[in-house]
Amino acid sequence: MTEQAAPVITSSKPGSFAHGVLAKRHPALIQQVSDALPYSPQQRRALDDLREEGANRVLTPLDTSAFDYAAWEEWGSSYFGRSWFDVPFLWSESYFYRRLLDAVGYFDPGPWQRIDPFAPFKRAELRGAAVKEELAALDVLPDLPEQQQAEMLLQSSLWGNRADLGFRIAAEQTALGDVDTGLVADDSALLWERLTTGTPGTVAVVADNAGRELIPDLVLIDHLLTNSYAADVVLHVKPYPYYVSDAMLSDVLDCLHRLLQASGQAQQIGRRLWNCLGKGRLCVSTHPFFCAPLPFTAMPDDLCQQFAATSLTIFKGNLNYRRLVGDQLWAATTPYAQLSAYFPGPVATLRTLKSDVIIGLTPQKLAALDETQQEWRTAGTHALVQAR
Repeated sequence: MTEQAAPVITSSKPGSFAHGVLAKRHPALIQQVSDALPYSPQQRRALDDLREEGANRVLTPLDTSAFDYAAWEEWGSSYFGRSWFDVPFLWSESYFYRRLLDAVGYFDPGPWQRIDPFAPFKRAELRGAAVKEELAALDVLPDLPEQQQAEMLLQSSLWGNRADLGFRIAAEQTALGDVDTGLVADDSALLWERLTTGTPGTVAVVADNAGRELIPDLVLIDHLLTNSYAADVVLHVKPYPYYVSDAMLSDVLDCLHRLLQASGQAQQIGRRLWNCLGKGRLCVSTHPFFCAPLPFTAMPDDLCQQFAATSLTIFKGNLNYRRLVGDQLWAATTPYAQLSAYFPGPVATLRTLKSDVIIGLTPQKLAALDETQQEWRTAGTHALVQAR
């Protein structure tokens, strides 16, 4: 199946995952955001208007005064006036979050400027018992051989992607139960081979979610730096709130503070990461393109050059996967190396499956998964490590 032949995913098919996101998850999220903070009547009306627009299924553009009006006008020139459900899912889902920020006045001068509407969810998660237990579990690390530590932390970072708050809003709790299905693809040996060949270089980690996912990402980064898998690490985050729980610099700092407030290994890891930030071995970076509704094939030159200078780029999560390989209904056996060949340098993906896009499977694995008659592509019960 060629790139032109692989259909672009939309939300037009009732019963599809993409349709459920727009029809169910987005209205539920609007209500949760409205309940989480004491917004003004004007902000609440704007949130209600966004919910009504989604229900009526007609896309309207940003106000001409918006700071990024020109960009969205260009990106959406052929979509405005059409149904939310009939345009590419990647675009409509991204635009929903941009419009939600408009509704709550995130970019407007005033007291609500730069107030993250998802912060109450993120902070509640960091204070939860699950995070406390996960941090305590790090105390076993010194008793393990280094290779076993590395593999354990890679798996922790991978499965931490199940902690996506947006996924949890719509998912049944059973979908987030014990993992008993394992990986659908595992290129972890290739990932470690790249990190252990030659002189340690710069590793880029493109973050996905904050909170319970970002903490294991930071722990893995500490291991890469401490054990000379990387000379330095660049952690790429979003410039402003995007999707429900995508990580920004403020979320990185919240996670570091949570590590420092713990005891044992967690606290030591937090101290090392804090020092690495101060010495420049760990850098946090962002770029406006991370909040664009476009695949990474459309990266601007400056971002492309940043990735070209790294020894390995690790993408976390579903949104990054969709943007890396294209949010299209590829044949599941399409090679990962084929669709990531354009990327300027070695690349790897750590992802639990929560969307329809999937490539890089063997025919045998695909047949076995389909025989289960489960929603294995979207339930968050399967995962992959893919590398090129």
